[in-house]
Order: sequence, then structure tokens, then C-alpha cells
Amino acid sequence: MADWSLKVVKPENFRGTANILSNGGNNPLTAMFGRDETENPEVKGYAIYAVFENLSEHKMEAVKAVFGEGESLCYESLTSVIPAAVWYEREIQDMFGIVPQGHPDPRPLVLHDTFPEGFYPLRKNVAKDVEVRGNRRMDMSVAKGEGVYEVPVGPIHAGIIEPGHFRFSQAGESMLQLDARLFYTHRGLEKIMEGKTPEEALPIVERICGACSIANTWSFCQAVEKIAGVKIPRRAEIIRTLLMEIERITNHVGDLGNIPAGVGFNPAISLGGRTKEMLMRLQERIAGNRFLRGVIVPGGVHQDIDSALINDIADIMDKVKTNVSDLSEMFAQQANFQNRVRTTGIVRKNTAVDLAMVGVGARASGFAHDSRKDFAYGLYPELDFELVTEKTGDVAARLALRIAELTESFGLVEQLCNLLKADKSNDPSNLTSQIDWSNVSGEDWGLSESARGSNFQFVALQDGKIDRIFVRSASYPNWPALTIAVQGDIIPDFPLINKSFELCYACIDR
Repeated sequence: MADWSLKVVKPENFRGTANILSNGGNNPLTAMFGRDETENPEVKGYAIYAVFENLSEHKMEAVKAVFGEGESLCYESLTSVIPAAVWYEREIQDMFGIVPQGHPDPRPLVLHDTFPEGFYPLRKNVAKDVEVRGNRRMDMSVAKGEGVYEVPVGPIHAGIIEPGHFRFSQAGESMLQLDARLFYTHRGLEKIMEGKTPEEALPIVERICGACSIANTWSFCQAVEKIAGVKIPRRAEIIRTLLMEIERITNHVGDLGNIPAGVGFNPAISLGGRTKEMLMRLQERIAGNRFLRGVIVPGGVHQDIDSALINDIADIMDKVKTNVSDLSEMFAQQANFQNRVRTTGIVRKNTAVDLAMVGVGARASGFAHDSRKDFAYGLYPELDFELVTEKTGDVAARLALRIAELTESFGLVEQLCNLLKADKSNDPSNLTSQIDWSNVSGEDWGLSESARGSNFQFVALQDGKIDRIFVRSASYPNWPALTIAVQGDIIPDFPLINKSFELCYACIDR
């Protein structure tokens, strides 16, 4: 995987440099985060990073602004020129107290009403086990006018899902505006991992999200392996890539069963759920658990996939292909279902580009954004697969895209299983490169394409221990698009639109 170029600038030059790296919006902002470097004798202050994907040159370009000891923790907001910065800047303000002056929506994002003012949990002088209680004011953004009323939904929902509050501004049944308040169960995972070795942090990384264990773990391992300068055994790269595609298939199939739940299409719900269960049981046979945890480790993989397991994978994939084909026919033959999903929840391509959306959400709107193609990692450069896009950006497009991507992933799994069969280096000692972390220092990034889109992680190590880790899941850049997608649709379509994005709460409650 490519390295990055990093420019270090003064805070007053941060916005201008970021705007240049953005290249008029052609280079997506993939992440923006803060860092406490008060214990670094060369900085003695704070820093913010903005990382862009140069898609034409297949590399990352980043700018870092350093706020030295005693300097004002303010800079000119990027959001007015780079809309994708909107959430990142609010989170950095919450976590570090670094203020984006001129931000169009400076409300707290992560820290809710019960946190005190002036509390910045990712600063080094805040203990991991600190207990605080506050009473800050947080207003929802709503529309006003004659005949306009508010509909509050959540944060506690009827189903077994995680908490999120949605405030709809309605005119009749049409949704004029939606404001979403998330981050209810912030877990402090980034803070908890500070001071741990990569091996100690690994079980936490694997549990950031139950649906993206492989993607999160692979991104983390890429980052620390690049810092350590180790090369991963080829067989381990094959296994990592295979697990990534199995995780993608499991999630896409689950979504094919979940999206019809938004309109009560029970036969499709049942078939999708039953097929996902087949894949979850396959994952349990591979890893000993249903979430593929414990296989990818820094330096390689912890276990091999033998010929018997390869045959199991092939057998299950044949059955899943049949069920996906049946689901596709069911969707196409039901006129009422098609009526609900077409022209519903539209995200236009310009919006997807402005928000630097990723994954299904981006590609269904015609934004060809896939880290498997954009950045060479794992075995992807050697594999034959197409980057699928749709144009209409509605629920129907996000559904059709998943079905088309499943076809590509079935082909990838077959290719990877054949590579495993042909590879004769299945000696357990060839699955992992040993790493001595004691003197490893530096900073780098990792990126992998989950079912929802790219998962980015930044890791800074100091003498083999984590000084800073930042996790940007695929759901993070896509959540803001949901509030745009619903505008003009009727409120009964909200569950359908929401499920079509399959946005994760846990991924942002990190």
C-alpha cells in the first residue's frame, strides 16, 4: 500500500493547504482528526490532520497544523470549502478543544448534554477512568413555519438497535428537514487503547463493530505493520483478502434481508435472514466465532485455511448464490416493492462527492470510490473484478448495487480459494512475520474496504505503544448524507431509506 505525503504547516495556513490538497473536491477528504502532542518535546502542543485521497495518483496526501505551547487553539474552518469536514471539525472541537472558527454548525457532536463545558477527553491530562457530569445545552435544528411540525423519533427504538435521535420537520407527510443526534454510547475506545501495544489493542479493534471486524482489524494491522516496516507472508495476504470478501458477502446478504423490512416484505426478509445465518455459521467454522475475530493479527494471520475449509466455503457460496438469485427475482417481480424503492431517498452524485461518501452509498450515486481499486493492498491488485456503480442514487440503486457486488465477490472468493489451493507454503511458521515492538516508533495509516465502504485508521506508536489511534469507519462520512436523502420523501419511507444505507451506530460510538 502506498505511503502518504505529509505537509506540516502553521494553523493560519491549514485551510489554504487543505484546499489545495482537495483539488477542487476531486480528492476526497478521507479523514480529519486531532492529536495531543503536549508530551512531545518538539511540539509541546496540539495538532490537527486532514488526509485526502489523491485518486488519480493512488496515494494519500495530508496536511498537519501544529498549535505550539501557549498558542491559540483556533483555526479557520474548512467546512465552507470542503463540506466533508463538517463532522470532523465538530468532533475535534469536542475532544481536544481546538475551535474551527466560522464553522456553520458549531454544536457539540460527540459529547452530549451530560458532559461539562471545557471537558476534552482526548487530551493527555484527562485520565482514562475520569468521572464527569455536566449540563450543557444542545439544541436540535428544526424548520419553522405555518403548518410545519416536529416529529421526534428515538433515541430508544422499538427494535433491538442502537440509540439515535431523529428530529423530523414535517409538512404533512413530507419530510422537510431531518436533524440526527447520534454518539449516545461513546465508549472511549481510542482513549482506552493509548499506552497499549498493538497486540494488547487488537481485541479492542476487533470489537469496534460486530459487522466489520475484518475491515477494522485489517486497517489497524496495515498501519502498525507499515510503521514497523514488515512484509506480510503471501499466504496471509490471501487469507486476509478472502476473509474480507466473506465478511462483505455476509453483510450484503444481510442487507438484502433488512432493506425489505422497511416495507414489510416478509418472504424476502426471511430468505435474506436465513441466508445470512448460513454465512454466520460458516464464519464460525472458519474462526471459531461468528464475527471472524482472532484470525488477522499484526504481521499476518493466526491460522490457516485448509483444504477441508476451502471446500466448506465453496459449498456455502454455491447455496448463497442460489438464494441471492432468488432474492433478486423476488425484488424484480414485485411491482409494489419496486414502487417503494424507486426514486426514494435520492443522493445525487455531487452530494456524494462533496461529502466524500464511501462504499455502497457513494457508488450507488455514480461516485466510483472503492479503496480496493484506489489503493493497492492485499491481493486485490492481482484479482479480476469490476468496480460496480449505479446512477440513480435511490434505494433501488443501493439494492441493485449490492446484488451486483455480490456477484463480483463470489468471483473473488473463488479466485482466492484457488490461490490458496495452489499455494504450497502452508507451513504455520509462514503465516506471520514476527515483530519486536519495543523500539518501534512512528505514525502511519491503514485503509480497507468493508461492506459499507472504506475504513480508515491512523496510528502513532511511541516505543511500541500507541500514542494516538483514530478510527474513521465507513458509516462516519455517510451518516450526514442520510439527512439529505430523506428531504421531500414521506416519513413512512424513512426506515426504508435508513436501511438502504445500513449505517452503523457502534462504528461512530467508538
